[in-house]
Amino acid sequence: MVEQTKRKTNLVYHFRDNKLEIRAGDRSNSLAYLRDFIALIRPRARRFDDAEANMQLTLKLLYEEPGVVSNLRRALLINLVNADMVPTLTDSGMALSRSVGKELYGRLKHKFIPPVTNQNDFLYVIDVIFYKSYDFKWVEKIERESWLKFFELLGLSFRGAESGLVRQVMVSLEVLSARVAQLGWEKDLADHLPINEKANPFMVQLYLLRELKICYENEAPWIVNEKAEELLSALKYCRETIDQIKKNSDQFGASLAQSFILYQLEQKIERMLLLVDLIDTDQRFNMSRLVNYFLDVVRNETRRNSIRELLSQTTGYLAYQIAEQKSRKGSSYITSSPAEYRKMIYSAMGGGLIICFVAVFKNLLAFFKMAPFWQGFAYSINYSLGFIFIEETKSTLATKQPAFTASAVAVSMDSRKADHQPNLYNLAVTISKVSRSQIASFAGNLLIVFPGTYLLAWAFDAIFKKKIASGPAAFELLKAQHPWESLSLLYACNTGVFLFLSGIIAGYVQNKMKFGKLSERIIQHPLLRFNLSKNRLASIAAYWDSHAGSLIGNITLGFFLGMASSIVKIFGIPFDIRHITISAGNASIGLYGVGWDHIGKSYLLIVFFGILAIGFFNFLVSFTLAFFVAVRSRGIRLNEYPEFFQILWKYFKANPLDFIRPRKRISETIETTDI
Repeated sequence: MVEQTKRKTNLVYHFRDNKLEIRAGDRSNSLAYLRDFIALIRPRARRFDDAEANMQLTLKLLYEEPGVVSNLRRALLINLVNADMVPTLTDSGMALSRSVGKELYGRLKHKFIPPVTNQNDFLYVIDVIFYKSYDFKWVEKIERESWLKFFELLGLSFRGAESGLVRQVMVSLEVLSARVAQLGWEKDLADHLPINEKANPFMVQLYLLRELKICYENEAPWIVNEKAEELLSALKYCRETIDQIKKNSDQFGASLAQSFILYQLEQKIERMLLLVDLIDTDQRFNMSRLVNYFLDVVRNETRRNSIRELLSQTTGYLAYQIAEQKSRKGSSYITSSPAEYRKMIYSAMGGGLIICFVAVFKNLLAFFKMAPFWQGFAYSINYSLGFIFIEETKSTLATKQPAFTASAVAVSMDSRKADHQPNLYNLAVTISKVSRSQIASFAGNLLIVFPGTYLLAWAFDAIFKKKIASGPAAFELLKAQHPWESLSLLYACNTGVFLFLSGIIAGYVQNKMKFGKLSERIIQHPLLRFNLSKNRLASIAAYWDSHAGSLIGNITLGFFLGMASSIVKIFGIPFDIRHITISAGNASIGLYGVGWDHIGKSYLLIVFFGILAIGFFNFLVSFTLAFFVAVRSRGIRLNEYPEFFQILWKYFKANPLDFIRPRKRISETIETTDI
């Protein structure tokens, strides 16, 4: 490896000032020259915004000093021609394992014990030049136009004298083509090809590459271009097929395995498009694609062992499908008109009535002395049944809304769905609708839970002559909701995480049901179809097709909340949950047990506001996490819309009540001039 010694003068300036040229075959000096050239552009640590200014100064140097351009071109070609390019072209930035699990294991292993880098590989050159872990950040900060100017000014030619390099490109194409064909026959993909396909397009490109290779080896340049165009068309059609599979996933669902295959195919096809462009003889080169490849290589090599990077890239498509499932349900939780607003309140009141019984049964279960695990299991069953009953009666639980409405808000920002940039004013209107819908559901829940649970506690005492909780136990129920005499607000954040996770699981299961064709499998089940009528079987299949996700999500949430208290007893750590409606029910039971005359009114008021704060953190954490996932899965960058918060604030000042209740008359379209 070239020693990275400190020089008073950068090697680029040293060669320029002394009118020196890099000698042919001098790999050591050429590599050092490339490293020092990049040092001219690299900003100081963490000052990535300076990279563009540095790039402009460097471009000016190249325009003014032809000798620098000549040395730079020669240094790069020396390293290209004398290095093994195949690993760089076929492996760099590529997921090579057969599954996400194996790829994760490989990256984790290499974090602790990095693999040996062969100095003959061009990847070694990349590692020497871009040796800092943050290099990809400033490289990506530089405008694409600047990189285009740089490569155009460099004027590299990959044809003619560099025949050895072209042979390596051809070998790389063969490797990539074979991998694409193999992935194209994976069951998770082949079963979801568009039904009008006569031949597997991922296999067709392999045959066309073989024809191109034969023409190239027979030195028939007049046919090479024709075959290259055919191969390019086939590769582009492969990309269209991938896009079609993704579109069809709205109807058929997606899986992690399929997502990983599509991710790998997209990588390899994009790389093949670049390489075909290198070997044809039409003297035209797609410089934009070369810039994309350069940016990818720098990022991939500096982040090649990043676990976060892999998960972000491979699970994005699946996360998108999960978010899509949630957004469809989320739209039903957003109210626009006064009628919908009232309906939301009534629906939430029904959910609150069910929670009254859930809170009472949970406290009654505490009478039974069980081992911590079984105590938590009993609580979990109670919660799960309550949540399922709320779902089946089409009632509303306020805290389940954020995980779904966040996805619906993200949809309104998705320019891919609307084919234009999102209307930020309408997004502000959507936020106001979410706000008032959430307030309506919280109000409906609490209007019933507070008095309803209190009445049930009184009825239990009247019938059985025993309070559900009394004395210190009753006071503990009140204290547990106090914002600073307990860790209730921290526990409310834990609940927000669980609400988010249960929403993700519900979306995943609903998506998986579609991908696995569960309804069709139920209808065709050999045992069920001989024991149930056709209509009955179709009804069961339709129910599972539309309710499987919500059922599993409710059961999961129930066990998340129910088992939390057992963790404290089993492991002895301060961990618990606080759910606004259950906390309200517990507070009512505690108040009845203590008695109005034995508790200060100011203390009760603080507990009441503590419960409202619990609801706020339930909402904030759940909504934020769900919104982040939905936005990331759509490739939306929030920093591209810095003006949004100003628009939202302006709308709030103009129409503050819209965030609490809908207007009596609401128009279908709202003109931005109303602000």
